[in-house]
Amino acid sequence: MHDFIPIAKPIIGDEEIAAVGDVMRSGMLTQGKIVEEFEEAFSKYLDVKHSIAVSNGTIALDLALKGFGLEPGDEIISPAFTFIATANCALYQGLKPVFADVDPKTFNIDPQSLAEKITGKTRAVVGVHLYGQPFDLKAVQQICADKNLILIEDCAQAHGAQFGGKKVGGFGTGCFSFYPTKNMTTGEGGMITTNDDALAARLRLLRNHGDTGKYNHVALGYNYRMMNLQGAIGLVQLKRLEEFTAKRIRNAEILNKGIKIKGLTTPFRAANVRHVYHQYVVRIEDSFSARRERFMEYLQSKGIGCAVHYPRPVYEQPLYQSLGYGKEKCPVSEDVSRRILSLPVHPSLKEEDLEYIANTINEFEA
Repeated sequence: MHDFIPIAKPIIGDEEIAAVGDVMRSGMLTQGKIVEEFEEAFSKYLDVKHSIAVSNGTIALDLALKGFGLEPGDEIISPAFTFIATANCALYQGLKPVFADVDPKTFNIDPQSLAEKITGKTRAVVGVHLYGQPFDLKAVQQICADKNLILIEDCAQAHGAQFGGKKVGGFGTGCFSFYPTKNMTTGEGGMITTNDDALAARLRLLRNHGDTGKYNHVALGYNYRMMNLQGAIGLVQLKRLEEFTAKRIRNAEILNKGIKIKGLTTPFRAANVRHVYHQYVVRIEDSFSARRERFMEYLQSKGIGCAVHYPRPVYEQPLYQSLGYGKEKCPVSEDVSRRILSLPVHPSLKEEDLEYIANTINEFEA
């Protein structure tokens, strides 16, 4: 029996542990110089002017929207197929989430569906680089420019991903997560990226109780700060990110070549992008020999972790059903959510692990 292969595995080494120890010994645990160094390093990595560190990725989305000063009732368009936080960040401030459908191959927001959802109340688009693959930034940026809409990039799964040779997070206002299973981690934590000086200043103000210094509070702010403890981990993880990314891409390529069973489609990668494979997601087609649940039971019985990211469109979640959503359907999102399955692709995997995953899949019989 092969050792159990988890679906995700954070990589924390001696350098991260030592960095946290240094902060602990300094006594400066909360936001300070180390967080500033992390922000500067992140900006340099993405080639953006400003990075604003916050407590987590959901708060990054929430604060980014707050920074634009939108009004209750304004509409925010996001994909129906994503993690619920993408839409919840609109609800937090009385905005109305509107759901666009996704592309059946990339699972990212479909520009045509997006364009059809725009009304006179639409103020912003929150696009998601799902599973580590950039959405069609050329088309979505053009729509936003034509309609004078704010573009927010949900980059929670896409650290280091590129569109046309440029890293995501620099096209609109980028929002990153550093949750333990992400491509790099700070435990919890998030980052907002922007080239807008005025927006960056407002986000820094709101992040810390609207305080300009010495208890001079000029706006209704929040305690959304990142700790030096998290920043210390982030600085080390950021140095390792390209190494992690190269391994994820290599692992995906090995699985692409190795998986040969009928009815299972390996991930599609769009042209002109760098897909960083936060998740390696296969599609179960009608020609596959069994239902997804049966296949998952088989994989788990063979010691292979797997998961469904995500089992239903956001508007099918009980919260959104209770708010009256679901009357306008996104058929591709509904179909995709019933077909997708995530397999291990993380950097800790060895070549023999990947061969075992592929061979075990190929040997499946319903």
